[in-house]
Amino acid sequence: MQLRLAGQPLPIVGRARVYVCGITPYDTTHLGHAATFVWADAAVRLLRHLGRDVDVTRNITDVDDDLLAQARAQGVPWRSLATQQTYRFEDDVTRLGVLKPTFEPAAHDYVGEVVDLAAALLDGGAAYERDGTVYFRGTGVAEAAGLARDEALALAAERGGRPDDPAKDDPLDAVVWQASGADEPGWDSPWGRGRPGWHAECAAMALATLGAGIDLHGGGADLAFPHHAYEAALVEAAVGVRPFARAWLRAGTVLYEGAKMAKSAGNLVFVHDLLDRWPPEAIRLLILQRRWDEPWEFREDDLDAAADRVDRLHQLVHHGGAAPAPVDAVVAPLLDGLDVPSALAVAEASGGEAAGALCELLGLGLSRWPADLPTER
Repeated sequence: MQLRLAGQPLPIVGRARVYVCGITPYDTTHLGHAATFVWADAAVRLLRHLGRDVDVTRNITDVDDDLLAQARAQGVPWRSLATQQTYRFEDDVTRLGVLKPTFEPAAHDYVGEVVDLAAALLDGGAAYERDGTVYFRGTGVAEAAGLARDEALALAAERGGRPDDPAKDDPLDAVVWQASGADEPGWDSPWGRGRPGWHAECAAMALATLGAGIDLHGGGADLAFPHHAYEAALVEAAVGVRPFARAWLRAGTVLYEGAKMAKSAGNLVFVHDLLDRWPPEAIRLLILQRRWDEPWEFREDDLDAAADRVDRLHQLVHHGGAAPAPVDAVVAPLLDGLDVPSALAVAEASGGEAAGALCELLGLGLSRWPADLPTER
């Protein structure tokens, strides 16, 4: 048995290598973040159910311009803010039942690897240096991602790609290493004092922890371009191994009040607040009871329904359903594109071992509501 994603098989020989884009730790975990980590967790649980050894890297992007700006606004050292928010994030996802990754690299510990990556790209002619900043030649990246140039330029401008940088040969070139100002964190490099670029951080951390190619890459749908596209292009240009990622698991965008859940929109719903009112199994099922790539709108009432659905599943484990089925009957739809809705339909009709297996595979547990939670929701 093997997993299929987006209609393509993902055969695994030996150990599976999974990379999950982590957080930039300048604010605590919101539901949009949680969707990425819960879906990746479900995929890892399924691979392990198949008997595969799985190495998981989930990074912390703690060298980032947004983080630096937030630290300045709060009047605190950037490392202190990053450490505080990383602790809160790890507490949130642990309470949410997300399994601990094999590796959890922080960008500030992998600056040397980014320098090595930049040097390899320069040596191969895939990058150029200008005034202490190293730029990756982005020709063909947008096209490989299926985007027209105008669309790619708009997305790059929206998502930190700085296409208006006058030092670039092409607006779609990407920063691998950037010169740091006197009031910014910096490290020594052959090109002067500076710090890593965003895409290069993930590329270097993935290479250092998992090697030149990975089996599954998780992240949010909004990271497809430019982040994932350039991360993959950097690795492939530096080491010559293609594809960098054999499959992508990009969780659908979470909306709230009609807009994408984002700090800029002011519509964040924080996981720690939800966990104060609902059990983690309800939050997980709310995320998972749909297609993994489907955008969806968060409504608080849906958490009540998800909690009730988890309770019914737990009861069915012990009492059985109307149409008994083997465990393989719930595993089969999960293998076919992580089709959780179909697996839930089987489990709810069958109960017994099938329902129990699905609870385990989705991380829904068999625990009851914590005693200290209110009985009215």
